[in-house]
Amino acid sequence: MLRTEPIRSAVADVVSTRRHEMDVKSQVSAEEWETRVNLAAAYRLVAQFGWSDLIFTHISARVPGGDHHFLINPYGLMFDEVTASSLVKIDLEGRKVMESPYDINPAGFTIHSAIHAAREDAQCVLHVHSVNGIAVSAQRDGVLPLSQQSIFVLSSLGYHDYEGVALNEDEKPRLVADLGDKNFLMLRNHGLLTVAETIPDAFLFMYLFETTCMIQVRAQAGGGALTPVPQTIIDGAQAQAAAVTRGAGGHLAWPGLLRRLDRSDPSFRD
Repeated sequence: MLRTEPIRSAVADVVSTRRHEMDVKSQVSAEEWETRVNLAAAYRLVAQFGWSDLIFTHISARVPGGDHHFLINPYGLMFDEVTASSLVKIDLEGRKVMESPYDINPAGFTIHSAIHAAREDAQCVLHVHSVNGIAVSAQRDGVLPLSQQSIFVLSSLGYHDYEGVALNEDEKPRLVADLGDKNFLMLRNHGLLTVAETIPDAFLFMYLFETTCMIQVRAQAGGGALTPVPQTIIDGAQAQAAAVTRGAGGHLAWPGLLRRLDRSDPSFRD
């Protein structure tokens, strides 16, 4: 005889979750909803660009309003399943401050909470375990000045030595010190991290970071002698970027990226 209880329970869970997601927009400010949509878009884009590591990395964003609340992904959802409503609102300790049927990965917020607490300008912290990024993070010399993309990364890059899975609170001060006031952080043997005042800028920084690593790995694989970019050019990179993009540049690329998502699957806005 077919047992229907588990089926009924699963259906009830789906209905309850969907009801919660439909209610979220009515419970938050217009500013928070906009942040939710942009953060959900960032998760979808990370999945599209192939930087996700199943469910095991994170992008966090500060909720507008000054309450030290943050949004992060529900633990267990793939990045291409994240929506504006499903994002979980938490405090600096990783505790939920708004009702949600989803849990978060407490260990995953260790790195993010340290940076959000130390940097008021860290509106968004984006961390990935991309294959190219980890490959370069394992190299003793780290990022090399081999491409135009690399000069923007090298002009604001820090390194943090691997201390195992990010579970220990006492790692936070060392992580924050290694990042300093920079926008790019290479986590040795681990992955890439970007920090920015906006979600679009954090995403653009990660695009540059990952592209830099991909170009480096391919250039090294070619086996020929490599031509480095002179340090004088790296020293002027940030001024050049500001001149070309009128800022960090995320605001220029972001509308097109959102249109790209809308064409493929606009459900991130739900």
